[in-house]
Amino acid sequence: MKGNRTPPVWLEASVRVNEELAESVADVMARFAPNGVTLGYSSIEPDPNGEGRPRGPLTVRAYLPWGEDVQSRRTALEEALWHLGRISPIPEPVFREVVETDWSLEWKKHYRSFRIGKRLVIVPSWTDWNAAPGDVILRLDPGMAFGTGMHPTTQLCLEALEERIIPGKELLDLGCGSGILSIGGLRLGAGRAEGWDIDPEAVRVARENAVLNGVEARFAARPGTLEDMLKEKRTAPVVAANILAGVLQSMLHASLSETVDRGGCLILSGILIEQSAAVEAAIVESGLYLAEKKTREDWVALIAEK
Repeated sequence: MKGNRTPPVWLEASVRVNEELAESVADVMARFAPNGVTLGYSSIEPDPNGEGRPRGPLTVRAYLPWGEDVQSRRTALEEALWHLGRISPIPEPVFREVVETDWSLEWKKHYRSFRIGKRLVIVPSWTDWNAAPGDVILRLDPGMAFGTGMHPTTQLCLEALEERIIPGKELLDLGCGSGILSIGGLRLGAGRAEGWDIDPEAVRVARENAVLNGVEARFAARPGTLEDMLKEKRTAPVVAANILAGVLQSMLHASLSETVDRGGCLILSGILIEQSAAVEAAIVESGLYLAEKKTREDWVALIAEK
């Protein structure tokens, strides 16, 4: 190292993408970043109350620890992103050396709370929020990649829950991930929520987020599949599944409708516009009625009633 230059601690890799690609890119980059991945909008415009309105594309950042293997990590990350780019084009990552020992403080300085729907506000866990009458606070770390509320499909589901949650009644969340839908439903008035996921890590994170939001006494995160739910005859008046269109079709054909109480609703998302017709047909074939269709950018959420 020449002169008095401070040696780097991290190699930052950043990729600027739209909301639809952000979480897929983050999932890939997280494989090479032991301390996690961050996401941030190009700008979040504050209002006088401190609330943020996201603007522009997202920047995904991963921090590779500096050391002898940093170049091999960089090459592996670039190759993984190249392969992802064969599915949907993404820019090449930009790299820079970072000296700060606590890089997380830097992006936290620029992140603000943001609103979803009429009442829900996603608030970073490290900040305070002066809630207006009717505000429902959902505390997460929006800078981290996993289940942040930034993706259009998650936002569509949360907006549907805001309109459909029955106070005091149960919510089932299939493929719960970080637990954002379950926790949002509980904060909106559900009496109890149960999140199911096949990934043990998702179950762990969902439980942690429930504690962060003070709803752990009314929330159960469980490892399992739709088949497990059906064996236990689990039903609720509101059931949500934000997964993938093909998986949702298979679940509908495998009696997903049986998890919905009579008079209840099923909220489905993770569906691209061109995939919607096939999922809608599967809804009708399963004996449900398609009550509403929400769209945002290229994504669709379907609300079916029983």
